[in-house]
Order: sequence, then C-alpha cells, then structure tokens
Amino acid sequence: MFNWLKRKSQAKPGNGRYKHGNDHLIELRQVVKTYEGAAGKFIALQNVDLNVNPGEFVAVIGKSGSGKSTLINMITGIDRPTSGSVLVGDTAVHTLSEGQIAVWRGKNVGVVFQFFQLLPTLTVIENVMLPMDFCDMWSMAEREERAMHLLELVDMTEHAFKLPTAVSGGQQQRVAIARALANDPPIIVADEPTGNLDSVTADAIFSLFAELVAGGKTILMVTHDMDLAKRASRTVVLVDGEIYKGRRTKSGLQAVLDEQKQQGAANLSLEGGHV
Repeated sequence: MFNWLKRKSQAKPGNGRYKHGNDHLIELRQVVKTYEGAAGKFIALQNVDLNVNPGEFVAVIGKSGSGKSTLINMITGIDRPTSGSVLVGDTAVHTLSEGQIAVWRGKNVGVVFQFFQLLPTLTVIENVMLPMDFCDMWSMAEREERAMHLLELVDMTEHAFKLPTAVSGGQQQRVAIARALANDPPIIVADEPTGNLDSVTADAIFSLFAELVAGGKTILMVTHDMDLAKRASRTVVLVDGEIYKGRRTKSGLQAVLDEQKQQGAANLSLEGGHV
C-alpha cells in the first residue's frame, strides 16, 4: 500500500559511509544532555551511543524521566546535545543553526506527537499541506492532490474538510501521521503516538507504522506499551539517561523493567520482546 512512498536513502560514497563518516542512517556518538534548574544540574542523557539503519522500526522504552523524549529530540533537532554528535544521513544535526534545523527537519524527519499538535483553525487537509507550504515543496495544485492521497492512505479522505475538533482522537492521530509524511521524509519519529488512544485504535496505528516500514521508512517510536514495542524490529531500553547494556537476556531485562514498574512505569513487560 505504501510502495509509492519508497525513497532512496541518502547516497553513500564508495566507502559505504555518509559525509561525516557515519556508517548508519542515524548515529548518536557519546551524546550528553544536561539541564540546569533551581535544584541544580540534571543529566537527561549520559554518554549515549545509538545506531539506526535504514528500514528499521525501533521502539524506545523506559520509565518516565528515563530520557526517552530527550533522545528523540536529539535526533529531530528539537533539542541540542550538551556534548557529543548527532549524525543523520549526511547531516551533522548538532551543528545546525535554528533556522537550518527547521528546514532540514521539514524535509527529512516526520514527527508524530502524542497530543497530535494539529492546528485547530485549519481543516484536516490544510494541516497535512502545512509542511509542504513551510518547505515550499510542490506546486499549490500538487500539494492539495498529495494531501488528499495521504489522507486516503490513512482512511481520512471523507473528513478532509473538517476541523480537527470534529474528528476523534484516533482520527486526529491518523491525520498527524499523514502530515508527518507530507514531504516524504525517510525518517518518522513518534513520541508516545498511542498514549491517548484505546487499544484497538493503538493497534491500528501500529499496523500503519509497520506498513510504512515495509514501504521503506525508518521509524523510531517512544512508547510505554510493551505489547506494541515487542512487535518492533528492535527495542532500545533507557535507564536513567543511559541505554541499558546489560546482558541481552529476557530475565536480565525483565529485572530492569520490573524495577522501573515499581517506580511508576506502567504496562512494561518483556515477553516476546526484541532488543
């Protein structure tokens, strides 16, 4: 269904590496992120190394405050590392200015938020067209045609001219996914995209992501729901700002997740999971 969305990954030179020497589509190298607050310094990420290849579906899990959202904010350029490198294809994201990051993200990364972030005064189709307008991609006629096609892919064409408040939460999330695909980015990053949805709708959204991966996209999804996370191709576990690097055994990881669950994380189970 999503074959038309297939896109060639960034071209690599003869040595098989990207411009900055990275072998993978996404590489985080020794990334540290600290925040200064009234209570002092808080370390959100500590020496994080992460590699993601084209076509992977990666689930990021961990308790609240473990650094999940901070991690994906590094990849999207929404936030900057205190130290370390963030390389996405041929771009050193951590070196870009605010203006450069906005343009780069608009063309290379589709972001799906937990609370949809649709503009309430724009219709569904106008929300999907917005990234195309911002990045000045395609003609006006092509933008509307493309937006309608994307809405067709997520079964939302009949609601195209409604305002977001006139459709359900699950339908708004489908629109948010269509908007994330507007400029045909190779990477989709989703932060708790099913957190506010019922289990049936959440499963439908996950299936939609799986189809996008089959169509050539690379997806990173933050989630608390291990029933969904275990269906991804790989799971990254964050513990106190660090990627868990203990023994990759079911019992070892289950012990970590059980400890997190006791501290307030919900719905974490490793049964059938992959790391």
